[in-house]
Amino acid sequence: MTMRQVASIVGAFSVVWLAAACAVGPSTRITPVAPTVTTRSDAALPATARNFLDSLRGARAADRRDSAAQSLWSTQAMSPEAMRDLGWLSAIRDSTLLALVQTAIANNRNLATARARIQEYRAMQGVAASGLYPQLTLNAAGSVNKSAFGPTTVKYQAVRATTDLAWELDFWGRIRRQREAAAFDLAGREEDTRATVLTLVSDVATTYLQLRASDANVRIAEATRASRDTTLELARRRFAQGLISELDVRQFEAEVADPAARVAQFALQRDQQENALSLLLGQAPGVIVRGRPLEDVVQAVAVPDSIPGDLITRRPDVMRAQRDLQAAVARIGVAMASRLPTITLSGSYGAQRPNLGTLFTPQGEIYTLQAGVSLPLFTGGRLRDQERAAQSRADEARAQYEQTVLGALREASDALASVRLDRDQLVAQETQTRALGIAASIAERRYASGVSSYLEVLDAQRSLFTAQLSLVQAEQQYLAATVELFRALGGSWTGVAAAH
Repeated sequence: MTMRQVASIVGAFSVVWLAAACAVGPSTRITPVAPTVTTRSDAALPATARNFLDSLRGARAADRRDSAAQSLWSTQAMSPEAMRDLGWLSAIRDSTLLALVQTAIANNRNLATARARIQEYRAMQGVAASGLYPQLTLNAAGSVNKSAFGPTTVKYQAVRATTDLAWELDFWGRIRRQREAAAFDLAGREEDTRATVLTLVSDVATTYLQLRASDANVRIAEATRASRDTTLELARRRFAQGLISELDVRQFEAEVADPAARVAQFALQRDQQENALSLLLGQAPGVIVRGRPLEDVVQAVAVPDSIPGDLITRRPDVMRAQRDLQAAVARIGVAMASRLPTITLSGSYGAQRPNLGTLFTPQGEIYTLQAGVSLPLFTGGRLRDQERAAQSRADEARAQYEQTVLGALREASDALASVRLDRDQLVAQETQTRALGIAASIAERRYASGVSSYLEVLDAQRSLFTAQLSLVQAEQQYLAATVELFRALGGSWTGVAAAH
């Protein structure tokens, strides 16, 4: 084969390749579906209740003069731009929690599985793209032959070595659409991994907050037990002096047993939460380091009063649904191109001689080059129905995408309302606890001076203990709702990139 012939062949390939610049099928460009209005939670309460809770927030802000505490009780107007750039766990401001999350991302087995799945789909994308390029194979063979031509037989040996070419020119874009669909499949799995990361971070944060709540409950129960034990000792001295009856002493003894039993109950919960957190961290059960106390963390959280709807589009489940839709649309093009002519180029170049020693001499050169067109004429409706099926799958994916967006908007709206209303509950609960603490101190002083009966002390202590535990629960719920809000908005955790 002369250089001129080779140049002519390459030129022909180039012309056909440039002609194959278009791809059939609908565009895979998807306009994200998102509401244009903001979602607010102010309307969840009657105006009178809102005014009362606002007055409580003002009173609690006055109780604490530091700016961090006052930020909890003041209304926060957070702009969409600020929320896009806000690292969602930075709102909690606990460096220990951040370190635990980093450990979980590095060690969690579910996340390792998701990462391996990304590598699988990345390889599958490469497989889909390989059809765009010529397929070359090197072949070698040796044979001993005997052929008959009428009464004459011919025996000969042949040694053959060739490089064979097979190339389907992607004139209609079928292979490019396959590669495009595979790329969207890969992007969808990357969103799955991001969802796994966000869920893991959320679970670690929520479990850690539950652990800190159990720590607070243990502390409150132990302090209550010690306080009631002091009151019991006072009752015993007054009984010894003949000032009260044995009934009073027995009542105080019974009251001491309740917080003591609660200490054991909360300690068990604490151990179980440590074990659950160890599992999320990818390590054996053990002691978990602690950071800031729960009540200190609560004071640092800023609450947004609204969320822009377009933040929903960055959620991983929404992005996964969008990638699935784009992949389904790309496969419509694959099905459409399958009904059109297929243009192929094939060829072979090498040498054939009777023996190996003379294989690569000029006399042994052999080659072939051919172009072919294949047009499906009758398939019993198979190709037409495959295209219809691809279109129906795209319609299904579009409906699923729109449903996912609506579900995500509902979750974000619920999470925002939960944060705002949990904060209102926290304001009311702290007000109650503060008042009951003062009342309990007054009741104990009145009893010590003999002004009031033991029933007044018991009632005040019981109410205070219940209120303190409820306050811890309100603090934990408020922080957990904050975590859920940022998770519902897709988060902006900086460690996500490490998972890809």
